[in-house]
Amino acid sequence: MQSTKYKLIEFFIIFVLIPVSFAIPYIPSVKLGIGILGFAYIIFVLLRIEKNKFKMALHLNWKTFWKRTFLHLLIIVAITVTYVWLTDKTQLFNVMLNNSRLWLFILFFYSAFSVYPQELIYRTFFFQRYQSLFRNEWLFILVNAALFSLAHIFFRNTLVMFLTFVGGILFALTFKKTKSTLLVSIEHAIYGCWLFTVGMGNMLGFPS
Repeated sequence: MQSTKYKLIEFFIIFVLIPVSFAIPYIPSVKLGIGILGFAYIIFVLLRIEKNKFKMALHLNWKTFWKRTFLHLLIIVAITVTYVWLTDKTQLFNVMLNNSRLWLFILFFYSAFSVYPQELIYRTFFFQRYQSLFRNEWLFILVNAALFSLAHIFFRNTLVMFLTFVGGILFALTFKKTKSTLLVSIEHAIYGCWLFTVGMGNMLGFPS
């Protein structure tokens, strides 16, 4: 059983120091190396220390999940379509309509290689590792969302920080209710893929 002090140091390095360092200009290969080592450490801790079996939870309430996700998606669609229309209507569904192959590639790459690792780190690992350190559940969720937002600081975009904070709250609530990495990854992928579809992918580092 690792000490609280060890976990706090680990918490600071993984969720504060490393994300902030990625916003500082230095050799990309070094950043990649740090990211790979950090992710390998997280997988090691989940498997060997937290005894995570990476099995799909039984008796998931798919009906409730889809209702909640679809409702949130409708709200996101209304807000983002309005935003893109008002700020730069030429970007509205631009990639989907003009380069469908690129659009499909982005959706696949993002869902497979970005969403799931993020949810392993910020929900599965974070909840199993640090939830016991917080007495207040809402404080825990807000801290999780704030750190998820901080992970996107390298984009240097206030809107991205805001969107990922809101998304972080939604994803944290989903994981809290379901304890399912699969469900929260599906939810994350749906909202993220919509942002690329509607024409906001450029701010997230994807072609537009």
